[in-house]
Amino acid sequence: MQKLIDFDALFDEKLTLYMQQNAGKYSEKKWESIIPKLYKQFGDITIPSIRNTPKGYYAAMTDEELADTLRRHVEEGVAVSDFLCRELESRNCPDPLVRLLDGDNEELLLLAVNLAGANEKAFGAYFNILKTSDDAELKDAVTEQLKARADAARQQALSLYEENVEPDLMLEILSRCKERDERVYTLLLDAFRTSGEIPIHASYLAAYGDVRALPVLLEVIDRDDINYVEYQELKFAIEALGGEYTRERDFSSDPYYREIHGED
Repeated sequence: MQKLIDFDALFDEKLTLYMQQNAGKYSEKKWESIIPKLYKQFGDITIPSIRNTPKGYYAAMTDEELADTLRRHVEEGVAVSDFLCRELESRNCPDPLVRLLDGDNEELLLLAVNLAGANEKAFGAYFNILKTSDDAELKDAVTEQLKARADAARQQALSLYEENVEPDLMLEILSRCKERDERVYTLLLDAFRTSGEIPIHASYLAAYGDVRALPVLLEVIDRDDINYVEYQELKFAIEALGGEYTRERDFSSDPYYREIHGED
């Protein structure tokens, strides 16, 4: 079993010494640009105790060792260095990383999601997280990855929508599909018409980009009972689809309008 090494702590020690040696030489803003460059250089510096560089230390590990090292860092409270993360990312979502997505440590899961990215190998685990997790941040991270490859995620998203599993998240994913699919368009349009949540579902129609939604959006925006927030999102969706709404509206008595514009 490989020894856990806190490379970030080692870097901080060297950085403290370097800053002491160069005290007064740089402004605080200049240090902010220098430190990332120093960290990058640190990755190629040989550490005598391991006879290797931080980058080389992780590059020598197998996929299984890398994933296990990530797990141990999190579970044992040792900082996860960027060098470990970059090496894992370079392995194109190896199977041991995907297996970490079946755990229950939310910090580790969030790290694993960010490292696995929008790789289809992870999609099964991602949808399982959406079905079972109560962690909003984790679910948001998973949703972002699935949205990035929405066409590849479409069939699973459609199936879970039919099972009423996180329907709004499934619609959010489906709204990013580039390939036209009548099932997707119908779901997005029906949700807009029936949900009562006009802004979010108007944004889904805008993201999907099917101009057939324009007449429905124009009909709703012309209603006198919509509020200012709904009006703004509808107008954006209409314009995103190449349409235009020109009727003058007065929202000066609308509480949302007054709040946004700083009126009592």
